[in-house]
Amino acid sequence: MAAGWEWDDSLFAGTARHYRRGRLPYAPGLAGTLAEVLQLDGRGRLIDVGCGPGVIGLSLAHLFSEIVGVDPDRGMVAEAVREAAEQGVAGKARWVQARAEDLPAGLGTFDVATFAQSFHWMDRDLVAVTIKGILKAGGVLAHISDLKTETGQGTETGTGTETGAVAGFPHPAAPRSAIDELVQQYLGPVRRAGRGVLPHGTPGGEAAVLTRAGFSGPQRHVVPGGQPLERSADDLVAGVFSMSFSAPHLFGTRRDAFETDLRRLLREASPSGRFSERQPSTEIFVWHNGPR
Repeated sequence: MAAGWEWDDSLFAGTARHYRRGRLPYAPGLAGTLAEVLQLDGRGRLIDVGCGPGVIGLSLAHLFSEIVGVDPDRGMVAEAVREAAEQGVAGKARWVQARAEDLPAGLGTFDVATFAQSFHWMDRDLVAVTIKGILKAGGVLAHISDLKTETGQGTETGTGTETGAVAGFPHPAAPRSAIDELVQQYLGPVRRAGRGVLPHGTPGGEAAVLTRAGFSGPQRHVVPGGQPLERSADDLVAGVFSMSFSAPHLFGTRRDAFETDLRRLLREASPSGRFSERQPSTEIFVWHNGPR
């Protein structure tokens, strides 16, 4: 976690119902790449740490005999339960409301642990050691994120930039900079995070943390994106409200006024209410429990 900041349970309060619609998806080849790299065959157990509404865990469910998702946010866990039932995999999925620092006993051992844009919210040294202890010998930790050199709303570093706009796309680019400016007008220039603030953003340096914990690696894999995506104004509004730094509760009594201004901004940017964005690539760092 960032120095001087402490996690609290309001970090993602109210964002869960916006998450699936609002966040840009991971690159479509993610599951296939992991299956090939990790030689997954439908057996074994996966633990997805900081699982949110189950996006990664459910996309990989067919590659494991059991998946366990862990997240401290009640709303996220409820969304994961609902989505697992809709996808017909509730029988092989278990969802645990807990912080990664406080994993309950009895979860068993796992072949693979995934962290998809969640590790930076945790006490990383503690969690790395904890996860290493429940991975089988030769098990794998996969750190998954949008490729940070590209635009992408899926990151928690910001809502992105207009660099994803490409000549020939059918609709205007999402006005990311203007959205960021509007959020700052309402919430101030310092990034909000639950009941605290993160003036310097979330921490990096995952490699040093995982090396200290005794993992070996990493091997880096990039799943290419670049596909054109069509997004609606409703999608972009959901995207804003899916972020920790612009979670609905942070606006208090001004939430409706903010959404009115946000929708006005989007109408001015695209009267049709349609926007074009580029699918971000996905970056995977594979770490091994013990020597590879």
